Amino acid sequence: MAGKTIVVLGGGIGGIVLANRLREGLAPAHRIIVVERSDTHAFAASFLWLMVGKRKRSDVTRPVRTLLHEGVELIVGEASEVDPAQRLVRAGSDTIAYDILVLASGAEMKIDIPNAETFFTLDGADRLHSALRDFRGGSVAVVIASTPYKCPGAPAEGAKLIRDFLRDRGVTARVDLYTPEPAPMPVAGPQLGEAVKTMLADRGIGYHPLHVFQSAEAGVLRFDQREPVTADLLVTIPRHLPPSVVRTAGVANEAGWATANPRTLATKDPAIFAIGDCAALPLPGRWKADVPLALPKAGVFAHAQALALARRIAAAINGSANPPEFCGDGFCMLEAGEDLAGFAYGDFFATPSPQIHLRNVGRMWHASKVLFEKWWLAPPGVRKNALGVTMRIGGKAMGVPVEL
Repeated sequence: MAGKTIVVLGGGIGGIVLANRLREGLAPAHRIIVVERSDTHAFAASFLWLMVGKRKRSDVTRPVRTLLHEGVELIVGEASEVDPAQRLVRAGSDTIAYDILVLASGAEMKIDIPNAETFFTLDGADRLHSALRDFRGGSVAVVIASTPYKCPGAPAEGAKLIRDFLRDRGVTARVDLYTPEPAPMPVAGPQLGEAVKTMLADRGIGYHPLHVFQSAEAGVLRFDQREPVTADLLVTIPRHLPPSVVRTAGVANEAGWATANPRTLATKDPAIFAIGDCAALPLPGRWKADVPLALPKAGVFAHAQALALARRIAAAINGSANPPEFCGDGFCMLEAGEDLAGFAYGDFFATPSPQIHLRNVGRMWHASKVLFEKWWLAPPGVRKNALGVTMRIGGKAMGVPVEL
């Protein structure tokens, strides 16, 4: 059988996991190529800790090459166009032919609010740390600019960590979270939403749902059909936009996200798949009969989708029967501040609605998040394998399945 070329657009969580698992599952005759705009990988889950000074930039970044298995090719460049008819990708001066293309290009951030800070980018989290150190008191507004956005728990986590950081410095401040959504993490259901609201209230953080952001000027925030709000420090969860290369592939929906089958991750083009934040995956279940749901954009789902798709592609190339599907399971370790975290996990494909299970807030969930960070940022090898074994043993002891 002639060797196949699998091209992965994006070297984030989904792209790295997919490429590494494909390299493990396919013979050397098959090429695995990752196209990534930057030669440096930044672990976004750690940006919250960077924001409050618990990490430095060097702690949460690694050269992309060091995270990829030997035998995975890396092209550093911006993928600008897909030619699905000719099965070609253009990235800078390179034109790359593919047999299979996987869109794993994430979401692009657009910060268009004057004088706003953010912890959703590496540079933004670094700048916000400086702003928090210099903050002398007053009101802090954490504003979700629009939906969808990745990591649904991050706005509440950020508000709690900001509140703790300022309190520990002896700064008097009020922290409020404004969101266009009706509840925190609405896809996960009312039980989790109420738990998050309780966590915020326990720390004196104001929670303001159904606040659709319109503009900000001179410290005054305006929302649709709401009274203006003043803020001394504005922290935004920026608008998330689909990468333009997705539209060129001919598989995007009206909003520009790649439409894919939620279980097979296949698009309407038989040679193109989509995973992670750039993909739009509908959910079968609903909390309200007239309100359709989509799978949240989150690294945990990108990771799980990559594992499932790697097995599907390898099975198809190797001639194996019954390739596995993405099952819709996901989890969230929700930072609660003070080195505590909550934990929620469940089946997002369940009907009539997603089935989510909650665990009590505790230090072990925070420790688990730290352990995962160490595992992710370790290069392939003995140390990474040992950290993985530790996570699996810990997961089994806590009754939580861990697949890496």
